[in-house]
This record gives sequence, C-alpha cells and structure tokens, in this order.
Amino acid sequence: MAKEKYLRLGELLIKEGLINPAQLEKAIGLQRKEGGRLGEVLVKAGMVKEDQLVIVLGKQLGIPYFSLGTGMLKPAVDQGLEDLIPNDFAMKNLLLPLSRTLKSLTVAMADPLDIILIDNIKKLTGCDINPVVATKSDITKAIDEFYGKSAMLDAAVKDSYDITSADTGIEGVELSDQELSLDKLIARAEEAPVVKLVDLIIRQAIDERASDIHIEPFKDKISLRYRIDGKLYEIPPPARHLHLPIISRIKILSKLDIAEKRLPQDGAFIVRLDERVVDLRVSSIPTIHGEKIVLRILDRSAVVLDLNVLGFEPKQLEHIRRAANSPYGLVFMTGPTGSGKTTTLYAILSEIKSAEKNIITIEDPVEYKLEGVNQVQVKPEIGLTFASALRSFLRQDPDVMLVGEVRDLETAQICIRSALTGHLVLSTLHTNDAPQAVSRLMDLGIEPYLLAPSLLVIVAQRLIRKLCPECKEAYEPAQEQLKNVKLKTDLIYKPKGCPNCSQTGYRGRLCICEVLVANEEIKDLINQRAPFQKVRDAAKKSGMQTLYESALRKVEMGLTSLEEALSVTLGVD
Repeated sequence: MAKEKYLRLGELLIKEGLINPAQLEKAIGLQRKEGGRLGEVLVKAGMVKEDQLVIVLGKQLGIPYFSLGTGMLKPAVDQGLEDLIPNDFAMKNLLLPLSRTLKSLTVAMADPLDIILIDNIKKLTGCDINPVVATKSDITKAIDEFYGKSAMLDAAVKDSYDITSADTGIEGVELSDQELSLDKLIARAEEAPVVKLVDLIIRQAIDERASDIHIEPFKDKISLRYRIDGKLYEIPPPARHLHLPIISRIKILSKLDIAEKRLPQDGAFIVRLDERVVDLRVSSIPTIHGEKIVLRILDRSAVVLDLNVLGFEPKQLEHIRRAANSPYGLVFMTGPTGSGKTTTLYAILSEIKSAEKNIITIEDPVEYKLEGVNQVQVKPEIGLTFASALRSFLRQDPDVMLVGEVRDLETAQICIRSALTGHLVLSTLHTNDAPQAVSRLMDLGIEPYLLAPSLLVIVAQRLIRKLCPECKEAYEPAQEQLKNVKLKTDLIYKPKGCPNCSQTGYRGRLCICEVLVANEEIKDLINQRAPFQKVRDAAKKSGMQTLYESALRKVEMGLTSLEEALSVTLGVD
C-alpha cells in the first residue's frame, strides 16, 4: 500500500511537470536505500522544492495549501488556541492551530497523512480536526511568530494577575486615595515585568495592524483595546493593580510628567521593530478611575502613499490630479477625523513633488515625514499657529503649501489670498460632504468673490473596510435586505472570517469619496451665496458621484459588503 501511495504521488509530480520518470526512479532507489518518505527524498535530492511538493500533496489529498507569504498561516486571536495546543506539542509535531469554530479546529500540518497525529490532536483538544497543509519551514516560522509574540503577551497578562499588590507597592484602595512615592513608582515602572508587558502590548498592536491602543482604567479592572481597520477590539487586559506602573512606563517613554495626574498630557516616542521605525503619539486624560492612555501608531511602512491604490475611481483620480498639477488654486479635503484626509494629501504631495517645486507644510501634528518636503509642526504655546506660519511661508518662495486644517477666518483668508496670488494650497475642513464645505467657508466669513475664483476642487471622503479576499463569500441578497438600494449586479459578497483576517471577514480599508469640481456653474452659485443643496444638485448634474453612490460602487465591485457600505454612509445623501 505504501509503495502504491508513493507511486501515485510520483506520478502526480510527473504530471505536473516537476520531475521526469528517470528522476522518479532515482528517488525510489534512494528511498529504498535510505528510507523515509518519497517526498522528503525528492526535496533532499534537490529534485523538487518543498513548497512545490506540498502544493501537489494538497491536490492529491484534496487539502488546502496555506503559505506564510499569503498571510494565511496566522492563527485567530482571542480563541485561546495557544492553550488548546501548547507550544512544545506544536513544535514537536510541526503543526499550528489556525481557527476554531464550535467543535471544528483548523490545523496546519506538515504531514496531513499522519492519522495517528490527527487522532492525538483530536484527543488533546476535544475537537474534530480540519487539516490544511503547509511546508515545514513555513510552519516553523509561524509557530515562532504565534507562540513567541501573541502568546507571550497572553502569558505576560496572566503573570500580571500573579503579581500581588504588595509586589507593586500599591495598596488596594481607591485611586483618589492613593499616595505613592514618586521614586517608588518610577522604580516599579522600570521593573522587568512591566517593561516586558508594555513592550508586548505595543508589539502585538503593530503586528495586528492596529492604529490605536486604548488603556482605560475602571473600578475593578483595566480595559485594553486595539483599533483595527476603524473598529475597536477587546484584548485580554493586565491586572488592575498594574495600571499605574503601565501608565508610568508609557509616560517615561514619551517624556511626560508622571507626577501630573490631574491634567491631560501629550507626548511621543519611537520604537524600532524588525528594521523599521514606528512613531507613537501618546495622549493621557484624567478619568474618575485614573488616567486613560491612548497611543496612536504611525507606521510609515504600513501606509502606501499612492493615489492609485487608495480606492479612487479613474474619473475621480482625473479630477484630483488635474487640480493637484494646477499652478495655483485651492484643493480641500473634507470629512471627519480618521477618514484618511491626511493620507490622501500626503499621496498628492508624493506624486507632485519634484526638484522644481518648493513644497512647505504646516501641520498639527506632523504625522509622517516626507522626503523632499519642508514640514513645520504647529506650536501654539510659542505663537506658531497655522496663520502665523502661513504668513512666514509666503516669504519662503513656495510653490505648494499644505495647511493641516482651516479652523478660523484668519487661516482661511491667508489660504485664499495665497491661492489667488499664484500658489497651490492644499488643506482640510471638517464637513459631512463636499458641497457643505462651500457653505462652511462662507460661514467663517470668506467672501464669495474671493472663494469662487480660487477654488479648484473639494474632495469628501470616508474609509470603508475591505472584504478579506481569502474568505469573502458571494451571495444573492434578498429583496427585503436591499429595500431602496439599487445595485447593478445580482451577486454581491459578504464577510466570513478566516485566519488571514483574524476571523473578522475584513482586512484593510479603502476610501469612498465624492469629488466636487469648481466649474463655471458651481462658481456662479458660490457668487450667488446659493445654499449647499443647490450646489450639490449642480455638482451631481455635472457627474459628481456621492459618497453613498461611491460606497455602492465598491459593493458592486466585490470590495466591501452591503452592510459596511450602508453603515459608513448612514446619514449621508
């Protein structure tokens, strides 16, 4: 039987064109002499590569092939998989738990033919085993990644509950009654367990592609949450009595005053991770149960500053690029906080920057450092505001100016005057859609006769979660689900969940937007002080796609789900 099975594998390798009959005969001869499986003999002899063999083996057995490069060998979080299958058992048998659904456990194995091992896993976990196949090298790396990082955080969290309050020097009393020695607090914050715990919290957040870490104190516990693709997810938190040492450790890193607990503070620090540098901005606020800390993760390597991949459609890109390459005028990005405005502006600067252009920015704060661009950080405490910086910019012979945000009349006036005197000005506003930005500027006090000739384009955008390409499922929506939604396709996709997306069904985000081009009709309406509803109607008549229409377009393209599209555009026409 064994010989017949090996021959079937050999024949399949020949059929796939990976070896020839002479190589198969040679391998069988080596196998008879040295023993072992035929596949291992072929790999050892250099006749086939390990991943080629595993792909063919998967085809032969009808088992999916998972590889590290596709991100599929990533176990689900918050399922306790590291407790279900311990590290030593996984390493000894070259297997990795990926996800659990009820009583079914998906496991990556280097040898899915090992029936005895599958039976042992079933006895160990009490689950039915759904095997997938992967190379030994990929599984070994994935085991190191999973048990070495995510499990290390879980272990550190569990250990934190074993550290008594006496160990930390903190008595079990209400926070408002605590009187701690500052020297003792600094010492505890720099002890190995606290340092390790903070490092692991930050490391896992970066690995999980989180944009923010929230550490919040409550009466009897700490809440630890990561924001991933715009949504907050609970992470197993450390013990409550470690709240002060953790907060103090983060404050020490970000050079904040650890003695000040009554006032909000802002700081920043840098971490080096796998040969890349990640910036972290830190904000603390006093709550009734103690200080809450939020760390904003700014991972430059994870942000692609390329207009082509942000989610814009060809016609929208055409309008944006025409405005961005204009010698002068105003370009506004609008939307709420976290809608990707700054990323889009940075992508525009990255595309238009050259040795022939002098580009200056004034930001609060500077989120990413751009090569070849002069970036200035707002410092209101010393009088360096948007308006004061802009006045100085005009003496710096600029071609392009980026203003982080127009917040007041003075800043808006300088932006418009700069646009009228031969500069390209890029900036942001907080409005729900593009037409409302026109009304907002006039409400600030900008005269229509100044706004109309200077305005080039207004882009309103939101970020929408992308369906995971590995597990999204096609389906035909019911009529009651569609209600008043009009789609140009009968088949759309919904989230399912897999190890690649941490069982959420979504991975990454892209933008939906509406692009209002200031054509002659729009400029006439601005001069007439027309309400934004009329401006919107005229823009739609000129071909502007609304945020709602842009979201439905992403649904039709299979990039997001109908539920996600409707939730993001709720309240937007």
